[in-house]
Amino acid sequence: MDSIAILEKLVSFPTVSRDSNLDLLDFVEDLLSSKRFSTTRVYSEDKQKANLLVKIGPEDEAGVLLSGHSDVVPVDNQDWSVPPFELTPSGDKFIGRGTADMKGFLACSLAALLAAKDKSLKTPLWLAISYDEEVGCIGVRRLLDMMVVTETKPLLCIVGEPTLMEVANGHKGKVSLRLTCHGRGGHSAMAPHLLNALLMASEFARVFRLIQDDLMRGDVQDEDYEIPFSSIHMAKIEGGIAANIVPERATVDFEIRHLPKENLDKLMEKLERSAKDIEGYTKHDFPESRIELEVVNSYPGLITSTKEPVAEFMQSLTDKNPTIKVSYGTEGGLIHERLGVPTIICGPGSMDQGHKADEFISRDQLARCDRMFARLLVRLEAGISLTDIRS
Repeated sequence: MDSIAILEKLVSFPTVSRDSNLDLLDFVEDLLSSKRFSTTRVYSEDKQKANLLVKIGPEDEAGVLLSGHSDVVPVDNQDWSVPPFELTPSGDKFIGRGTADMKGFLACSLAALLAAKDKSLKTPLWLAISYDEEVGCIGVRRLLDMMVVTETKPLLCIVGEPTLMEVANGHKGKVSLRLTCHGRGGHSAMAPHLLNALLMASEFARVFRLIQDDLMRGDVQDEDYEIPFSSIHMAKIEGGIAANIVPERATVDFEIRHLPKENLDKLMEKLERSAKDIEGYTKHDFPESRIELEVVNSYPGLITSTKEPVAEFMQSLTDKNPTIKVSYGTEGGLIHERLGVPTIICGPGSMDQGHKADEFISRDQLARCDRMFARLLVRLEAGISLTDIRS
């Protein structure tokens, strides 16, 4: 099967993050049923989802790891012109959920693995397929728990998020947080004598503006990003039951998108201090006043030096494209942090198409990814040394 035929099958599995991905993994394992492939599943706690690690080549040698996620975002309330879980050709495009983010890369990776079956690789080729990337890079953590204790680590990792086949050497990290405010509720006729938890939560709008202004003017900047500084974003305030009830509890969901060099501890200290200040000036009249700040999820940023051999190695596979940095997060930061291997982001399609109705990938982008993997297989046949990848 070529990459387009494989993509058609992958899109047909509605692997929205809330649902199982096991049928897709069954297809992959059936496709790679040759004895030359070894496959390992690492299941979620409830056994409804799994990561899959595929290897071909010398068993005791470090391989080149390709990394992609199987889950996609929902199509609910989106105005699709075609069935989202059927691959629909349209001119030079292929429309379907996940085509760009990121089943196009997975399709090309699987086509490369099939091609590798007939070759004698001196350096192995590995593919990791994860679950629940779209909801906080959750699934890959279980896979990394397994890989970190194995003796043989990858030489390098290529995370195939859509970059239009440009070589990306960095992305921001993310911290998702929740602020919970506890006040004193009661009848709205007595509102002046009560502590409205929604008003406590709203105080943080001012705090966010001040922190964002500091980040915009701060010393930590990186002009390679479209937004060259770290950002803080309030996403949702929730609380209250009815207009005649003063709410006693309110929550604020927000996130930080931070540059890898940002002092995250210092930023968190500002938030915690602000929470204590708001709590403090209400405590005298309302002893039950309380504000809790919790980290819901986080993943690290990624920065791979352009001076490292891995950057030049990847450029040699992709027509000498210049390096870029991407604003969205990937599993690359976790892979680099846990396994300590040089990590690059490079994949077909554009994130401008991701998460939208009529998501698509172009035929040319798939072809460029196929060419990259064809060149990679030539290098793997010859053998890649550690000095080719690491400084």
